[in-house]
Amino acid sequence: MANVPLVSELVAQGKQPEIVFWVGCAGSFDDRYKKVTLSVIKILNHLQINYAVLGTEESCTGDPARRAGNEFLFQMQAVQNIQILNGYNIKKIVTACPHCFNTLKNEYPALGGNYEVIHHSQLIQEFINDGKIKLTDAHEFKGKKITYHDSCYLGRSNNVYEAPRVLLEQLDADLVEMKRSKRNGLCCGAGGGQMFKEPEKGNKDINIERIEEAISTGANYIATACPFCMVMMSDGVKNKEKEKEIKVLDIAEYIAKSI
Repeated sequence: MANVPLVSELVAQGKQPEIVFWVGCAGSFDDRYKKVTLSVIKILNHLQINYAVLGTEESCTGDPARRAGNEFLFQMQAVQNIQILNGYNIKKIVTACPHCFNTLKNEYPALGGNYEVIHHSQLIQEFINDGKIKLTDAHEFKGKKITYHDSCYLGRSNNVYEAPRVLLEQLDADLVEMKRSKRNGLCCGAGGGQMFKEPEKGNKDINIERIEEAISTGANYIATACPFCMVMMSDGVKNKEKEKEIKVLDIAEYIAKSI
């Protein structure tokens, strides 16, 4: 893996990154999602994109704090990030986390943070459309059944439905939709701060309901595009003891394994 450039180092050399890759808390600290971060970096390097990361200057966007009701903490975290981004004159951000994506894109402008923010699926789709990403014929997903789980913050909140599907369709696999998908997709149960607490009492955990829908498609692989969804869908597969039959991967991992 090539060295990942830091924004501070580039600016010190009088250079400016075209894109900042916003890694996010999960991409930095969660062992499973670190693999997704490496897949995104592999793709960025493969495309020879002029990008950089903030490194230790990046803080949580404040999404979990705001969703849990701690507006004061959200504004503290947001203002700190905005000061750093504006100090480096950053214009464009790509992130693999829909929660970071939604917060940076839709909530930072009110606090003075105005950037072009895209999800990694949109960036990869752009390069696929331009013919700059060519996939190998010899990859493990060819002819396999894949079902895609829509992230709430990517789908319903920001109308990003096609980009992840365009990526998966490039794999020459059989993309099968769950009964509830796109605008009618079922939440995995982790958003809105729910990730960090026990679920309310009920008949069934929502991620179990969702994984049952995924299993009913007969898919060999479940594709996600969000670290929260990744946890909930993986836990659902474990709950059903289907870990050998069904793999949960982020869309970036499908592409990184196939270029």
